Formats: sequence, C-alpha cells, structure tokens
Amino acid sequence: MSASPVPAGTPLQSYKLRRGRMGVERTEALATHLPRYAVPAGPGRLDLQHLFGDDHPVVLEIGSGMGDATLAMAQADPGTNVVAAEVHTPGIGALLQGLVEHGVENVRLLEGDGRELLDARITPGALAGVRVYFPDPWPKARHHKRRLVQPDFVALVADRLAPGGTLHCATDWEPYAEQMVEVIGADPRFEVSADRSRPAWRPQTRFERRGLALGHVVTDVLATQVSRP
Repeated sequence: MSASPVPAGTPLQSYKLRRGRMGVERTEALATHLPRYAVPAGPGRLDLQHLFGDDHPVVLEIGSGMGDATLAMAQADPGTNVVAAEVHTPGIGALLQGLVEHGVENVRLLEGDGRELLDARITPGALAGVRVYFPDPWPKARHHKRRLVQPDFVALVADRLAPGGTLHCATDWEPYAEQMVEVIGADPRFEVSADRSRPAWRPQTRFERRGLALGHVVTDVLATQVSRP
C-alpha cells in the first residue's frame, strides 16, 4: 500500500525522530507532572495569558532538546514565559524533571512540532521571541529543503512576533548559518546580526558541546523585527 500523498503546501518535516531511553524517574515525572505543565491540546488559538496565569512576555523555543539550556534561561529570567516544544519524549521528560526539581513555573511543554504550534495555534503578534537552537542541519544538498529556517518559516515568525520581537537561531553547521543569515536577511521586516561568540545569556546546550568537541564553529544568528507584516 502506498503512503498517503502530502497535501500541497505542507512543510516538509524538519526533524528526524530518534529513539531514546526513558529512565524510571523521567517516566514517573511525565506521568505525574506533565498535565500541569503541558500545553493543552488544540485546535484553536492559545490564550497565552491564561496558559501562564500572567501577562509576561512569551517566547517559543522550537526544539528544546534535553532542556538544559531552556531550564537555565527560564531560571535566569523568571519574568519571561517559555513554551518549549520538543518531538522527542526523553527530552520532554528531562526538562520536566528539572522544572519540578527546581520549582520553575514559567515554562510550559509541548511534546510535538513547534512549527505546527506556531502556525496553527499562536495568535499574530503574540510572541516576544522565537528560539531555534541547533536544529537538524540536514547537511546533504538533496535534504536542504527539509531545513526549518526557510523563507516561509521566517515569514510566519515575523507574523507571530510582537513589534521588536526577536528570532534567535544557533547552529554548529557553518553552511546552515550562512543560509540562516541569507534567508532571514532577505525579509525586510528583520534586522540581522551573526556572531561566532556565544551570547553570555545563552547557555551551552548538550548538542552544542558535542559539536564543539568535533571542531565545529558555532554561530548565533539574532534577528530583530523592525516592522510588522
């Protein structure tokens, strides 16, 4: 039986699902605490103020990995709320475990595709920022179309950001960094800068440390919205 055709205009999946082990503590954390931290299922637009119970600015992190950087940034900036989206259950479990252990309340979790959440459930102008740290680089040329940072994604982010909001990407794959600068810079709504010195306020991620150990160069691409769509 052949696979069902993908509807025209549907973005290609920008990640590869990977197997990972779930220890007893993470499994218990998911069973016990995820309902309190989880983004409620759709459809419909999210009421971010109701989700967090306050009117603090909200940042969406697409691909929070194992959550170490997400947790550290949330602890350092309790006045900013974070929606952390991750497709891999072990990563959600690890971050959830950290949130509970440290009593962090300004993070909500989505086990799923953050781009889909951005598209279908985030209201235009609702976000203070979008973070994309170390997305799958899809290094082979024939797979470049699967990279997350494409013109349609940049346009979607621009629509969902409040005035002055930021899109912050980081990658240890230099050709992808070049593409990010080119694609984001082509959108006149953004002012873009790129730096090979990690900002002090962004902690290293587990994936970043792995790339640095392999001799990769890390680039942070920071885009500020200077005009609304």
